[in-house]
Amino acid sequence: MAKERSGAGDPVRTLELLWREPGQGPAGGRRGPRQGLTVDAVVSAAIALADEEGAAALTMRALAQRLGVTPMTVYTYVPGKAELLDLMLDEAYLHMDRREPADQEPWRLKVTRIADDNRDLLGRHPWIADLAATRPPLGPGVIGKYEHELAAFDGIGLTDAEMDAALTHLLGFVHANALAAADVAEHQRQQSDDEWWALVAPLLERAMGPRRYPLADRVGSTVGAFDPEAVWAFGLRCVLDGLAHRIGTDTP
Repeated sequence: MAKERSGAGDPVRTLELLWREPGQGPAGGRRGPRQGLTVDAVVSAAIALADEEGAAALTMRALAQRLGVTPMTVYTYVPGKAELLDLMLDEAYLHMDRREPADQEPWRLKVTRIADDNRDLLGRHPWIADLAATRPPLGPGVIGKYEHELAAFDGIGLTDAEMDAALTHLLGFVHANALAAADVAEHQRQQSDDEWWALVAPLLERAMGPRRYPLADRVGSTVGAFDPEAVWAFGLRCVLDGLAHRIGTDTP
């Protein structure tokens, strides 16, 4: 199945919808067949559907059923799923937490807050992590988020291009961690780690061992099951330490 991606729809129509006035109805001021339905309502319903059932369950027909209208009615507000995904992503970004830093707050705390807020966002809207966004929708949510996040890197000794690269690197770490954590959660819902190990341990003990794989046996025995929190803390520290080295500061 092809991966859903942002920026796959009509770019002009998408931008027109992204920068609409709040509560605006269909393009050109036309009202839809159902009085009171708006682009905002369609997008909100789509986000709720994707949050509950995943992006794969989001179809124009399923969305129409949730809204209590026909699929053709939905198309009078949003041209198609590609444009809808862009609107959903921008809306989620528009309403994510944007905690403002205190005066003279260390840059590490600012960057950590950006990472934590993005992690929380992906936890609330898991479908975002599955959406390829190499060409993100340039709406108020995306631009506002970018402006806010760049401020965490401003004035710490990076060029403008490096600020963008540092933010991209940080968000890439958050994205990868969110995908791994979601995968672990899904496996746990289907079968707990204890149940899985009870099934496979006898075979693994016969096939593997400290003599054949000494490092894997030692480290694996120490770590045990995958711990998303431990991986998150260590990985974020590596990102921050790498950035500190790049800007020439030893601040812990």
